Amino acid sequence: METPGARHIGLFGATVIGVGAIVGGGILALAGVAFRTAGPAALLAFLLNGGIAFLTAASFAELAVRFPQSGGTYTYAKRVLSIEVAFVVGWVVWFASIVAGVLYALGFAVFAAEGATRLLADLGRDAAWLSRGDLRVGFALAAVGFYTVALVRKAAGGGNAASIGKIVVFVTLIASGAVAAFGRSGEELVAGLQPFLPAGPGGLFQAMGYTFIALQGFDLIAAVGGEVRDPERNLPRAMYLSLAIALVIYVPLLLLITTVGVPADTEIAQAAAANPEGLVAEAAERFLGPFGYWLVIGAGVLSMLSALQANLLGASRVAFSMARDRTLPRPIGRMSGARATPALAVVVTAGMLAVVVAAVGDVSAAGAASSLIFLISFATVHWAAILARRRSGDRRLPVVPLLGGALCLALGVFQALSVPAAGHVVMVWLLLGLVFFVTLLARGARLADTSAEARDPDLARLRGRSPLVLVPIASPASAAGLVGVAATVRTPSVGRVLQLSVVTAPEQVPDEGHAVMRDAETILGESLLRGFERATPAETLFTIAADPAREIARVARLHRCETVVLGTPRAETPEGWAKLEALVSPLDADVVVLRAPRRWRIAQVRRVLVPLGGRGDHSRARARLLASLTRSEECTITFLRTLPPGLSPDQARQARREVQALARDEVEGRFDVQVEEAEDVCGAILRHAAEVDLVVLGIQHARATGRAFGRIVRQFAESSDVPLILIGGRGRPRRPRP
Repeated sequence: METPGARHIGLFGATVIGVGAIVGGGILALAGVAFRTAGPAALLAFLLNGGIAFLTAASFAELAVRFPQSGGTYTYAKRVLSIEVAFVVGWVVWFASIVAGVLYALGFAVFAAEGATRLLADLGRDAAWLSRGDLRVGFALAAVGFYTVALVRKAAGGGNAASIGKIVVFVTLIASGAVAAFGRSGEELVAGLQPFLPAGPGGLFQAMGYTFIALQGFDLIAAVGGEVRDPERNLPRAMYLSLAIALVIYVPLLLLITTVGVPADTEIAQAAAANPEGLVAEAAERFLGPFGYWLVIGAGVLSMLSALQANLLGASRVAFSMARDRTLPRPIGRMSGARATPALAVVVTAGMLAVVVAAVGDVSAAGAASSLIFLISFATVHWAAILARRRSGDRRLPVVPLLGGALCLALGVFQALSVPAAGHVVMVWLLLGLVFFVTLLARGARLADTSAEARDPDLARLRGRSPLVLVPIASPASAAGLVGVAATVRTPSVGRVLQLSVVTAPEQVPDEGHAVMRDAETILGESLLRGFERATPAETLFTIAADPAREIARVARLHRCETVVLGTPRAETPEGWAKLEALVSPLDADVVVLRAPRRWRIAQVRRVLVPLGGRGDHSRARARLLASLTRSEECTITFLRTLPPGLSPDQARQARREVQALARDEVEGRFDVQVEEAEDVCGAILRHAAEVDLVVLGIQHARATGRAFGRIVRQFAESSDVPLILIGGRGRPRRPRP
């Protein structure tokens, strides 16, 4: 799959993305809240959150090495879960990064306004106007606009100066605080840590819930995994390095604030309660003078900007990946410009971020919602890591994903109970997403996913699916064609084929029964031989029944078959159609009906015609067949849409766009689109069919209409000798047995 900017990011660049997102913004905005809640135990809260973050990074690294593609959590969910669940995960992760971006955009506005206010006050000028909320929202929107332009113009977003600059500022701040600490006695320093846990364990857990977002950002490295060079080596290292750098900065800084950043007669919890947002700046000013204050303001501005850039970058890549899978509108997945950037994904993401900035306008609300959403998404990553291990044959106890997932869920539940508004935001977003998916996206997403699964054997295996294709065979002469079709529609490597011979119960002498059994042996023997020719070993089954049609339906239901491949005689008659209807109607599976000459081979097909007549439920079954056919680069699919005469040019163009969209959903390889006006639909199909090796027509849902084979299908089958596949759908793919 094409990715933005190809693999142009090295270990340093990937680490800087993580550091840019993690370091600075969260600690400066939330350190005061943590100290107010837990006192000096805020140090322990950050260390415990760091432990959870490292456990989560381990699961991210495991999945990133296995699936080195852009999209992060969404990509992992898509690989091991259904497309519907993957959409929910992607929708949540996309919003999480957007809300994190809101936090940092508003944080930048707060620090910029605070710095400007202090500067004007020192100059003796009125600065009251800088406290206006709409002005700060304007600052935030300006920052969003700047980085939107930067990301549209350049895949990496315009350099690492802000990230590197803030690291220099933090190192300077810590070094200066350490010098101040050396000037105090050991008793004074220890006194700053007393009482260590004034609010008990509850206060500690509350501080962890509030501040977890301060360690978010390493996941954005996974979100751009498709752009990182040597991903198996660089992705895990960049995640661990970015987290380690963050903790190396956070822990000393928090320790200095507690021990030398408050007056000797004041507890840290009291100082934080008086001014939680300005606690770090006030502490720096106490042990370093005005220079310390300006260091914090500078670090705040740089931190917020780099974190905003990193989250906007990561969120746009999640949107890009979702659009490529049709779980967001297709245009969002297009790249543009000489540098091949996902411009529309960036613009749409930035637009949503700007809307939320204008609507929320509050740093604390954005931080609470963002922490909860990330905890939910991180728990999903641990779940995906467990499933990926199990479905790859690894039966060892997944200690790290189990422990990390349990801790993320526990902290998420605590956060939802502590800040109900954050839970409400998540629920509203999920409801909006579900309505959006069901009404506008579901059909295209499921078609594209079916096509992807048919081309990628690893996808079905990781999802725990082993789809079964049932092939009832009544004649040795038809075995080659039916087995070939079954081999084509089955999922490579994991899909199975079950060949069935139904023996009609003999009513006469025993010798006749022996003859029937010998015929069945001959039929299945020929079928097995053809299967081995296609490298498609199959399971075989003999059954005895008075009614073959009911027996086929029973076996398909008992074995939970996803697809049933049937043959039909070349001599189509009303009686023949009625017999085929009796076979198809009771089946609760996708149905593929083959009409072809004896000894016909689907492997020889190079040109396929697919007439379109509507939006029936056969599309997913057809997508599976066409995707399997186009695994061979020599095969070309032609989609034909006939329109009634007299339509306007706009209507004709709209019809062509619809056919092209459908073709892109169902076929990854070469395809052609033909849209023409015709009063005689069957005549148009016959004319195009003369130039192809195979025609694929859809059949209706017999249970809904009472008739599977419509007039066009029957008329074409009776008028043409071209090999024909009739295909119909029966709902979603079956879930694997537990």
